[in-house]
Amino acid sequence: MYVRFPDAAQGANGVKMSVHRRTAAAVAAAVALSLGACAPGGGSADKNDTPATVSTDVAAAGDVTLKLTNFWGGAEGEWIKQVVGNFEKKYPNVKIQATTEDWGQLNSTLNLQLQDDGGPDIATANNGWQSLGTLAKGGLVLNLDAYAKAYGWDTEVPTTIARQNRFTTDFTTMGSGSWFSTPMARTSLIGLYYNADKLKSLGIDPPRTLADLEAAAAKAKAAGEVPFEYGSLDSSTTVLLGVQALLADKKKVNDYIYGDPSVKATDVAMTDAIALTKKWADAGYFPPHFEGIDYQTAVANYVGGKGVFRWEYTGSLGLSAQQQGHFGYVQLPQQSGSGTVGVGAAPGAMVISAKSKHPDVAAAFLDYLMSPEAGQAAADHGLVPAMSPDVKVPAQSLSLTDESAAAATLDSDDGYVPYFDWSSPTMLDTLGQNLQLVLAGKLTADKFTAAVDKDRDAFLAGRG
Repeated sequence: MYVRFPDAAQGANGVKMSVHRRTAAAVAAAVALSLGACAPGGGSADKNDTPATVSTDVAAAGDVTLKLTNFWGGAEGEWIKQVVGNFEKKYPNVKIQATTEDWGQLNSTLNLQLQDDGGPDIATANNGWQSLGTLAKGGLVLNLDAYAKAYGWDTEVPTTIARQNRFTTDFTTMGSGSWFSTPMARTSLIGLYYNADKLKSLGIDPPRTLADLEAAAAKAKAAGEVPFEYGSLDSSTTVLLGVQALLADKKKVNDYIYGDPSVKATDVAMTDAIALTKKWADAGYFPPHFEGIDYQTAVANYVGGKGVFRWEYTGSLGLSAQQQGHFGYVQLPQQSGSGTVGVGAAPGAMVISAKSKHPDVAAAFLDYLMSPEAGQAAADHGLVPAMSPDVKVPAQSLSLTDESAAAATLDSDDGYVPYFDWSSPTMLDTLGQNLQLVLAGKLTADKFTAAVDKDRDAFLAGRG
């Protein structure tokens, strides 16, 4: 399941902040149960066939009205509004009626909306087994293989991002097979933020390697600063997953999350990542009493000037335009020197309803969402662009400049790995609960890794 869930809180610049919600598994399970109870057919093969013939000639489609349902507000809402307007200008014969719903509301009702003849043509779904996979298995969203071929998505979208939108049509495997959703020219990453003013006062350059980071953290600690602003009360896993991306083999991480039973958690540096996280905690690199600091407080503390570094999702600090000049961002390369790998995904999986009367036009809009124009619009609204190497970012925005450069590096290195708790519907809880035990000294690193494998392997066994 997708692990970034939009929170109701808004940053100072209107960018929606994102956190790991403890209710994620419950919401996803509710979606699955509702769909399982009312979706017709249970995903028969004929309902997952891709259209036999498709057209990319939008102008020839005549007057078309599409319904789009999404969960984006704030700067994201302004972005989609602009992209819709630009698409309508490009194709005056097309009108798109966009509706915004609360994230939880949309994900709990999307299955019902897609069964309605008057429902949306296009919608934002959640990645993973419990949302996108369930909708596809129920025959509620279109198999997009024909459009992937027509528009060249198979060659233009980085393979590590493309996998996040694919399932086999027998629905035994995620990460390969047919396209059931698409990404967009936006991304959300886990990486390292730094307070540029504090680094300057400490005489420290932004780190370029993990070794640089550890040296900087030690120097910051010696100077009386908190090296990493962090709170674990909400079981935040950003430090753990950020570190794992520096240590683990990219292919093995992808294979583990997508269900290869031959790959184990020890093969994806989970033991090393949790051990390094514990090492930093024991060294006093986290704030005093970090166990009692919740996510929102930690974010507010960091933006307010506490701490030198913070592992975080891009966009989640809610920095104002002025603040963006004082915080930078680094996507550190792998310790092995084999390129740059980062946890990341598009902020939503775009699907076309199987009931849409205009799937060709809907697919053209999905393709436009991946365009350089959409990427530039994202940057213009302070969002992190993807698949748009020529995007122009305001020079005064240090954080967005760095975030955009990081996304471009991951695009070129094909360096994305999915959110780790896509590996099972309950992995988010397993990671969070056992992380707290490790930090409290009540669980060893190897036992943590064993718990991760137990959760994922049980899910694979139950899936058959």
